[in-house]
Amino acid sequence: MAIKIMGTGSALPEKIMTNEDMTQLVDTSDAWIRERTGIGSRHISTGETVVSLAAQACRRALENAGREAAETELLLVATCTPERGIPCAACQVQSELGAARAVAFDLNAACAGFLFALHTAWAYIEAGIYRNALVVGSEVLSKIVDWTDRSTCVLFGDGAGAVWVERSERGGIRGFVQHSDGNKGAVLQCDSRELHNPFASVPSQTPYIQMDGREVFAFAVRQVPACIQEALEQAQMTVQDVDLYVLHQANKRIIEGIYKRLGAEPEKFPINLDRVGNMSSAAIPVLLDELNREGKLKEGMLLVLSGFGAGLTYGACVLEW
Repeated sequence: MAIKIMGTGSALPEKIMTNEDMTQLVDTSDAWIRERTGIGSRHISTGETVVSLAAQACRRALENAGREAAETELLLVATCTPERGIPCAACQVQSELGAARAVAFDLNAACAGFLFALHTAWAYIEAGIYRNALVVGSEVLSKIVDWTDRSTCVLFGDGAGAVWVERSERGGIRGFVQHSDGNKGAVLQCDSRELHNPFASVPSQTPYIQMDGREVFAFAVRQVPACIQEALEQAQMTVQDVDLYVLHQANKRIIEGIYKRLGAEPEKFPINLDRVGNMSSAAIPVLLDELNREGKLKEGMLLVLSGFGAGLTYGACVLEW
C-alpha cells in the first residue's frame, strides 16, 4: 500500500517585511542579510494565527485535491508555535474546517515537523487504520523571535502549508528515514512558560529563540546529505535519479553545502526562502505548493523531501509524485 499527495495548499500573512524594514529595528543591512542567509523578505503575522493559517492552507489543499473536509479521517498539525497549550491546534483546525470525522492531533519536531507528520500519516494509512489525511505545517515564529537579536530575527517568517494524502496503488513514498540527537538540543532552543505553583517558582531563561548558528550550520551540512543518502539507498535509487530536492528553507548557504556534498545539480534544489524566510515546519509544504501550482511537479517525478532543525531532529523521504 502506498500513499500519494493528491493536493497542496498554503497560506501566508499579508504583511511583508523586507530587509530594509529590518534595518529600522537592528544594526543590519540588506546586503548583510542576503550574503549570509539568502533571505530578502518574509511574511509576518499582524493577527493571523497558527490555526487560521493552517485552516486556510488546508482548504486550498482540499480544493486542489477535489476533496471535502468531511471526508478527512486524520488531521495532523506540525507546529512549535501554537496559540494554546490546550486544545491542540489540530482540533481547532478541525473545528474551523468542519472535519467532524477526523482524528486530530499536533506534532512538534520543529523544522522537521512536517516531514515527521507526513511519515506519521503514512504509517497510519499503511497500517490500514485510516484511508486519508490532511497534513499541515503551520507557524507564527514572529512571536518567539527576539526582535533585538540581529542574528536570529532576520531569519524567520510566518506561514502554513498543507497536503492531502490518500491510499494509492502506486507511487507515493518509496523510502524514509528519521533521526534525533537530543544531546545537541541546546544549540537551538526556546523556553516555554515558567514553573510557578504553590511549591516552586523557576523562571524560564528566555521565551525567545536562542541559536548557535555555527553549530546548526555544521549539523545540517553534515547530517542532511547523509540521511538523504540513507533514504535513497532504502529506495534503491541514486542522487542522479531524483528530479527535485525539496528541502527545509533555513539558509541558502546550508542548501548549497548540501547539494555540493551530494554531488547533485544546483538547479534540482528549488528555493523560496528569499521571499518567505525560514518558516520552520511550514517551509517544505509551502514550497511544495508553489511548485505544484506553477506546474513544475509532473506525475511520476521523483522527489526527495528533507527537514532538519531543533531537537536536533532531521529526516528525509523519497516519493513519487
